[in-house]
This record gives sequence, structure tokens and C-alpha cells, in this order.
Amino acid sequence: RSGKLTPSQVAKNIIAMLEDCDKSTPPLRAIVQWDQEQIMLMAEASTARYKNKCTLSYLDGIPVCLKEEFKVVPYHHRVGTVYLGTEPETEDATVAKKLREAGAIIIGVSNMHELGTGTTGCNPNRYHKIPRNPYKPNHFTGGSSSGSAAAVAAGLCPVAIGTDGGGSVRIPASFCGVVGLKGTFGRISAHGSLPLSYSTVSVGPICTSVADAAIVYSILAEPDPLYPYGLKQPKATLSGMCAPDLKGLKLGVDWTFFKACDAEVLSICEKAVEHLQSLGASLVEVSLPEMEEMRVAHVICILSEMRDFLKPDFNKHFQEMNLDTRANMALASQFTALDYITANRQRTRSMRFLQEIFTTVNCILTPAVPCTAPRIYESDLLTGSSDSSFTVRSMRFMQLGNFTGIPGIVVPIGYSTAGLPINFQVMAKWWDEAVLLRIGLKLEQFRHQTKKPSIYYDILA
Repeated sequence: RSGKLTPSQVAKNIIAMLEDCDKSTPPLRAIVQWDQEQIMLMAEASTARYKNKCTLSYLDGIPVCLKEEFKVVPYHHRVGTVYLGTEPETEDATVAKKLREAGAIIIGVSNMHELGTGTTGCNPNRYHKIPRNPYKPNHFTGGSSSGSAAAVAAGLCPVAIGTDGGGSVRIPASFCGVVGLKGTFGRISAHGSLPLSYSTVSVGPICTSVADAAIVYSILAEPDPLYPYGLKQPKATLSGMCAPDLKGLKLGVDWTFFKACDAEVLSICEKAVEHLQSLGASLVEVSLPEMEEMRVAHVICILSEMRDFLKPDFNKHFQEMNLDTRANMALASQFTALDYITANRQRTRSMRFLQEIFTTVNCILTPAVPCTAPRIYESDLLTGSSDSSFTVRSMRFMQLGNFTGIPGIVVPIGYSTAGLPINFQVMAKWWDEAVLLRIGLKLEQFRHQTKKPSIYYDILA
């Protein structure tokens, strides 16, 4: 607003940096498709609006990227594969359309785990390659919204959009030390994204701060006539988000569940809980029942739905898929209709348990991921990575939110001794994202320092 800097100048900086990160060793591979002309057109229009004092929203002129799972004109909708999106897109996904209407500058589409089938972000195919963790380039970013988290952590844009069916926004945000918000199921329209799993996937922003996540959420969260799951939602609010303390809030913790993580992660997460208590919130011990059943049921639901949707791909493009995608799809084809029905009965049970728990607490606290970002090995670059035990472990604290549709936020709270980020998670009842943002703001105060990643671009310089 002061005119010291224009969206056009910022856009020029970003273009120079996108060229640079493609040439660096190893390349960052956060943004996999971008177009200089497109970026400049949006930036110049925004610059003119600032000059004429007629900006469209808080996001006017703000650089954003969207996961390749979304249709974004004029890019290829490849969804992390080599065989999809052979022609450039002619129609935007709802979130891309809304971002354009808000005046945001879409700097491109971001890398992702092929078809969203993993939590490392490892995608060795020729269009994507492996995105690097800006904190330690020889470590993974997490997945499946891998490029989105890397782009935000590396400073290329303060906002990225991802999808989350088994932690795919929250895991990479946590491994890259940024904020990730998974909305309630149906809260933000997924129209125009590839419908890989229709009952577990939510859309959400990955941002540098909780305040930024709140701004993006307030612009994107509303019913979309093209997306039936979110039509009956209550109005999104940010009420009470900026309350000076947390008095009156009851925080639920199931300690047995909470403690199933690395010692380093546990010790800092326990301190974060104490910090929230020191702000006036009270701690209530809760018991999350049938977590093992819930976990298995979530895997059956998400993989069965993906297998169903990808049946033609599996038959026709099997040879072009990454090895880990083939393994996951082959595993999925072993589930029966009976398994799927039983898993959905478990969903009803799990949602009932949560309904009861949320009559006594405002939220449930957990670490975000039980460990820090794993290392990248040479072989991963060629053949990909398939480590089922890591996948299962990385999703431990994530699946409850995907399976039952409740919202969750992850916020960076510190670092391991090796210098890798550690995040903390807060989940709340359906449609109560406001309380997540309120607690998230207070969690940010707990983090007394933010370490600069080793790959970092200052787009305002």
C-alpha cells in the first residue's frame, strides 16, 4: 500500500528465483510448471489496482502456488504423473478461480507425490523429480503436497494450496517447518482437483504463519454449487481468533496416543502443551477409542476409493506409474467390498466417539508427525522410495482427521538437534476452524526463534 514495492517487482524477483532454483544443485523442484508471461500479466494488473487504490482483497498481489492436483489454466493437470494432462488446462479449479478473483498472483503449480499415493514426496519421474527440504536438501519434504510446502518454506511464496487425504497438507508442512491447515471435510471446494478419494480428502492452505492461513481460509471457505459435499456448511468465521489468552478452552490429550513418537519430538510437544496451559487453557485427559481399527479402516477407505477411480489408469498406464504407486494400487486391489463396508461402519463409530469427546473438550492435541523428515538416498532419485512402515508411522496423528472429517492445523514449534523442523497439531470439532487458528496463534509465540532454511529466497529484496 505504501508503494515502496509493487507486485510487478515482486513477480520479477520470483521469476529470477524460479530460474535459479531450477539450476541449483540439487534443484529445489518445488514449482514444476510456471510461465513468465502469466505471472507478469497478473502482477501488472495487481500493480495497477494498488496504484488506483482499488485492491480486490488481502491477497491482492500476493504470490501463491497450487498443487498439481488442481486444474490451473494454462498448465498441464498431470497430478504428479507422466501420462495425465497431455493438453494444457482450459478451466480453473474452484480454488484457482477464487484466488484469481482475490487478485492473487499464481506463480505456477507445485510438485506432488505421484497421484498423492505417499507421504515422502519422492517422485522420480521425468516431469517432477524429487523436491528438496529447504532446511536440509538431502531430506524429503514429506507428501503428498510436497512442492507446496517446499515453495512456502523456501520463501518463493507465502501461500500454497494442497490437498489432504492422509496428512498430505499437514505432513509436508510439518517436515518443512511451516503452517498447514486441513479444513473440515467439504469446507473448501475440491471441485477441479482429481477426485482420488472422495470421502477422506480436504483442501487447505500451507502458509508461513497462522494469520496468513486465516486470511486464505476466510477467502476460500464457502459452499460451492459444483461441490456437493460442502453445500450445507455453517458460515466460516474467525470469531475469537485474536483473544488475548486461552481462558475457558479445554484441551483434550490422550497421553498414550500422544507419546507414540520420537523422544525429541515428544519433549518439545509436551512443553508446547504446558505453554498453552500457561495461557489459561485447561488440560483434560481423554481416551480416543479404537484407534488401531480407525487407522486400518482409513487405509481401506482411501486406497479402495483411489483404486476405484484409477481403475482405467491401472489397466492402461501401469508401466508408466512409479513403482510405489503400483505397489499401493496392487495392495488396494486386495480389499473386498466387505472390507470397504466394514471400514465405513467403523467411520460411523469413530465419528460418534468424537461427538462425545467434543462435548467435554474444544480440541484434541497431538504431535504433528512422530519423527522428522527422512533422508533421501541415491537410489530414491532413480527408482523412488517405498517404505510402508514409514508411511504408516508418518500418518499416525493424521488419519483421525481424514477419516472423520474434522479439521486440523499444524504449527512449527521448534527443531531437532539435527536442525529439522518439528510441528504440533491441534484438531477441533467439525466446522470449528476458528478455535484452531486461535490456538495456533498462541503456539507461534511458544517458538522463540525461527531458523532460516538453508535454501531460502527473499522475494521482497
